[in-house]
Amino acid sequence: MKKCIIIGGGAAGMYSAIIAASGGMDVSIWEKNEKLGKKLFITGKGRCNLTNNCETEDLFRNVMTNSKFLYSAFYQYNSQDVMKFFESEGLELKTERGNRVFPASDKSSDVIRLLENKLRHLGVKIELNRRAKRLLVEDGCCIGVEDVRGQKERADAVLIACGGCAYPSTGATEDGYRMAEAVGHTTVLPRPSLVPMETEEDWCRELMGLSLRNVSVVVRKGKKKIYEDFGEMLFTHFGISGPLVLSASAFCGKLKDYKDLIFSIDLKPALTAEQVDDRLLRIFDANKNKQFRNCLNGLLPKKLIPVAIRLSGIDPFKQVNLISREERARFGYLLKHLDIHIRGFRGFNESIVTGGGIKVKEINPKTMESKLVKNLYFAGEVIDVDALTGGFNLQIAWSTGWLAAKNMLEVIENEL
Repeated sequence: MKKCIIIGGGAAGMYSAIIAASGGMDVSIWEKNEKLGKKLFITGKGRCNLTNNCETEDLFRNVMTNSKFLYSAFYQYNSQDVMKFFESEGLELKTERGNRVFPASDKSSDVIRLLENKLRHLGVKIELNRRAKRLLVEDGCCIGVEDVRGQKERADAVLIACGGCAYPSTGATEDGYRMAEAVGHTTVLPRPSLVPMETEEDWCRELMGLSLRNVSVVVRKGKKKIYEDFGEMLFTHFGISGPLVLSASAFCGKLKDYKDLIFSIDLKPALTAEQVDDRLLRIFDANKNKQFRNCLNGLLPKKLIPVAIRLSGIDPFKQVNLISREERARFGYLLKHLDIHIRGFRGFNESIVTGGGIKVKEINPKTMESKLVKNLYFAGEVIDVDALTGGFNLQIAWSTGWLAAKNMLEVIENEL
């Protein structure tokens, strides 16, 4: 029986182990943590957004970096295949807004338990608290792995699936990059992706905890539009977060600097500028004798009202019937263009995924095997591929893990 060592017991590592063991390989998972799937446990806010129930072409549209590299992986093993696997193993699934797929129980622990049970049923050797140190390579071929205690183990194939740098609390380190670099691979500088943003404006911090739903945002650097979408966002103690912000960060991650990077919110996307002005006129007519600060409750969230008034430059104590046409126009413009200057992004502690990783030009996209070292494979977040929120990053893990395992089996079958 041919042996395979998989470095990393996350989504890609566990899935590839299941596929390889199902094909008759002797598989060991080396996981440096005390349990498997630590990052998988917290994905989707602990609900585990398994994949996205979309057409294969839509998978590519949601990959931000090196989507073409995933052509073979996605077309050979797509989101429908992932869903079939989990349902065939007894996990009931549900599809929510944006085609996001979750376990019906809303528990990521159910996903991890299913994978662990499958691994044990297939006889996969799960070695917890075992951290890989270096790859053993002879004559351009990977023949095994050495752990941090100096113990060496031979294998016919080795798969690096130990993830990136996101969420260090789950054990994320640069181990995968370091081991790959030691045998000749190149790492594209890792960066946080799908990450909250820090803002220049102090008023964002005043709004901490306020969630804005059904708003449109446009992100520009100077005059260049970088991102545009509709949805939900959140103000925090350091700036902004939430789905729109996380997605925007993926589009902005490769910028050299954040100078003149503006996050512009349209608080009333369903209304044109003229319709906003008409609405303000109606509000002012109905509240002629009230102060400006007391007539906006039906227009904006309560917490946002004093900030919006301050930004408009209109005296909050001014009677509505004394507000000039120019002041009204200025306030209307603010509702459609609430601009925030981005100072930078939060770090890996708060990023959902890692941008950057092992250079894709050094990996065969049809097999996930290294082009530099025979019998060495890669899967998941350790590779320089990343996607938007919605289950797409986990789909990358499942697809690349499946493809790597299938090709390890094929190579070994050919050798036999």
